[in-house]
Amino acid sequence: MSDFLPIPEPVLPVDATEAPSARKRPKPGERRVQILQALASMLEQPGAERITTAALAARLSVSEAALYRHFASKAQMFEGLIDFIEQTVFTLVGQITGRDAPDPAQSPEVGTRQAARIVALLLQFGERNPGMVRVMVGDALVFEHERLQQRMNQFFDRIESTLRQCLRGASAASATPTVDAQVAASVLAAFAVGRLQRYARSGFKRQPTEHLEASLALML
Repeated sequence: MSDFLPIPEPVLPVDATEAPSARKRPKPGERRVQILQALASMLEQPGAERITTAALAARLSVSEAALYRHFASKAQMFEGLIDFIEQTVFTLVGQITGRDAPDPAQSPEVGTRQAARIVALLLQFGERNPGMVRVMVGDALVFEHERLQQRMNQFFDRIESTLRQCLRGASAASATPTVDAQVAASVLAAFAVGRLQRYARSGFKRQPTEHLEASLALML
């Protein structure tokens, strides 16, 4: 499992404290990115499960009205972070699933390798984007609109579905390949969610990729 795809450096969760003052008139769309950067950065701090628009505006040295010129609500800001998570992760998942050409003689190995890479990239993404993890596991969405949590639920459902597809070939020799693939995919998805939750709730001290290769070897 040494050939996991590298995860690119995070695009949004950077220090946004200096960005707003760098230019008095941001380019079109730039202020939206700055707002999302600031929100992601604030989510990395202890006790940041509930961030107010007033605190976010103060972080950016702008008025709350300035925020609402770019986002209709705080829920829309979180949707912007979810968009980033989805686009980044599923672009990389697509690279993984398209990396190996189908080979009937080696499909079990290929499927297992793909599943391992998907779990690895998900945990590596979380490790490099701690603020996003609070969104992924729902901690930052507790007091927000329920549709945001539904989107993250759908995100992990899609991850599990992709894992199931990868593992279907690996279970071909079984008498119940579909059931076996479904069970294995469910275990892997639950493992990934659990590692991300532990990462967030340990104050980002317990790395989600801790003993990852050994853990995946036990499950796969």
